[in-house]
Amino acid sequence: MATIYEVSKLAGVSVATVSRVINGSGRVSEKTRQKVLSGMRALDYQPNSIAQSLASNRSNCVGVLVSEVHGPVFGAMLSGIEAELRAAGKLTIFATGHNVEAKEREAIRFLVSRNCDALIMHVEALADAFIHQQAHQGPPLLIMNRVVPGLEDRCISLDNEHGGYVATNMLLEMRHRRIAYISGPLAWGDARARLEGHGRALKEHGLRLDRRLVIESNFHEVGGSEAMAELLRRDIPFSAVVCANDEMAAGAMDTLRTQGRSIPDDMSLVGFDNAPLSRYLYPKLSTVNYPITEMGRMAAHWVLENVYGQSGADFQNIFEPELVIRASAGPGPG
Repeated sequence: MATIYEVSKLAGVSVATVSRVINGSGRVSEKTRQKVLSGMRALDYQPNSIAQSLASNRSNCVGVLVSEVHGPVFGAMLSGIEAELRAAGKLTIFATGHNVEAKEREAIRFLVSRNCDALIMHVEALADAFIHQQAHQGPPLLIMNRVVPGLEDRCISLDNEHGGYVATNMLLEMRHRRIAYISGPLAWGDARARLEGHGRALKEHGLRLDRRLVIESNFHEVGGSEAMAELLRRDIPFSAVVCANDEMAAGAMDTLRTQGRSIPDDMSLVGFDNAPLSRYLYPKLSTVNYPITEMGRMAAHWVLENVYGQSGADFQNIFEPELVIRASAGPGPG
């Protein structure tokens, strides 16, 4: 079994430097840290986790609380966080809150009870006041996909309103004037913001938001399918639909195809997320890119720098969505 002395010799650094990298204590340059980690991998060196925790007064574990583990967005976010933390010798403990206040509180208690050194939280139901209290009384925390007033320097979010705007604006520029909208749960901040962006685009083009063409759904494929069927049953003319995520867009496409509608000749569709499935649907789905993996990595960098003292990338709070144009959207009737 390799020893810390062998790692220091291979990396060409002192034993103290190797110890700082392992324990995440003190500042070590990124170049030196990578040399030490490379040496540890080459020698298959496994630190004694118990001794490590005692020496550093840290568990070297980071708690991650998400709404759910279903779907490509949360999977990509967790993957980005876990990969960055593992590369730095830290482990992750995951919990879910399902957008229910009691469950989110319970998940936080669980993660704190496991002596997590920091928390990365994607929460919808918890009030700002509770998050402030947790930030001052518990381990360091970072908030994903939400901006909490007074804690802006600990928040990473996507400009969802702009994402909703660019999706609808693209269809408007293609001469569509009757555009339906399938929303996610409007209790969620990101779903509300995307719908607001949709309304802003319509207003800029001198159009009124027709509430009869807006259906609140659940961010799942079956929800998109049922919402599309309901829109068609209402028998209100429209030539395009914006879906607040790609999963609902996939369900909507299935309903249209089942009812003999051609995409994009009879109906244009735009999604949101740029999930992997969007590239494999037929026709390929126009969508809005949600850089959630990069946001997860940024969250991990924040923890590594602010909790473990490791230098990292410049911190970015707000991420911008980008339009991805594919074949599911075509010219409107004018």
